[in-house]
Amino acid sequence: MFKLKYDDFLIKNEDGTYSMPPEQAVRDETEKNRWKNTGFTILKDWRLYLMLVPMILVYVLWKYMPMYELLGAFKDANTPSVNTVSEQEWFGLNNFKNLFFGSDANAFWPAFRNTFTIAFYNLLFGFPAPIILALFFNEIRSNAVRSVMQVCVYLPKFLSTVVVTSIALLLFRKGSTTAEPGILSQFLALLAPNNKVFQDALQGGLFYSARYFRSLFVITELWEHAGYDSIVFFAAVIAVSPTSYEAAQIDGAGKMAQMRYVVIPSILSTVVIMLIMKIGGLLSVGYEKVFLLLESGNTATAQIVSTLANGWGDSRGVAAEMTNNLIGMILVLGANTVARKAANVSLY
Repeated sequence: MFKLKYDDFLIKNEDGTYSMPPEQAVRDETEKNRWKNTGFTILKDWRLYLMLVPMILVYVLWKYMPMYELLGAFKDANTPSVNTVSEQEWFGLNNFKNLFFGSDANAFWPAFRNTFTIAFYNLLFGFPAPIILALFFNEIRSNAVRSVMQVCVYLPKFLSTVVVTSIALLLFRKGSTTAEPGILSQFLALLAPNNKVFQDALQGGLFYSARYFRSLFVITELWEHAGYDSIVFFAAVIAVSPTSYEAAQIDGAGKMAQMRYVVIPSILSTVVIMLIMKIGGLLSVGYEKVFLLLESGNTATAQIVSTLANGWGDSRGVAAEMTNNLIGMILVLGANTVARKAANVSLY
């Protein structure tokens, strides 16, 4: 390493003496008064910092304090006459060994496979859909029509998970003596009247069929999230300079060529960042919705790690959920590294 000398910061005068350059004097003064300036800034903008307090409390109470319970993954939940994690006996990595190779492996690995499969389908179909919607909105010339269509596709995001799940179950419900089959169930029954497997699934309700659960789950996720997720991409699309479109038109590019050579390259950095963030929550898979839809008929394909951990409700569940989250963190780090090397775009 290079050693710094006094004359790196001082100027030698003609008489042989040294003096500090003005730029260095400003830097020294700024460094000396850094905390004082920081305090003045906070006092001047105290309203903005006050607005941060609720969010800080949320993170402390619901994000950091619950981390203490992660110790339960390394404790023995079967310790007699013990109710708190701190009093449980240390169990080491035995819970993880049981998950991967022991008595709990027969339940954990199918649940992990279901989690990864549903997450992969959500990423495969759920990530491009908002981009396509944003490109579609950009081509609508009437502001009134575009506003109405955007409100229509944003609306499902503001419905609670219970409401969305209830609507889906009503649309795909089975017929009974007191109620007719759901509208979509009747429509699908007309499309496949001779398919015995499909008709049998309709009789029990499509959401409660292990064969069709994943497909319907991904469709409802698209309906609920695609419109709201398109806001970020639409903001990136409308930020593209109009001169880029004009240059492409002069070169003879049509609408599709403009999307391919102007719009998509311009929003590529946004797409990469959103993809990395999407991968970060890849294995969460919407636990609440799966929990509401889980029945004995669809357990083979609907049981995920989060619902399995909730059913166990002990140190095995903590270990399973921690494994799920650690894999998600590894996926984020890997995606960020690949994006930084391939496209020179990354979160950090």
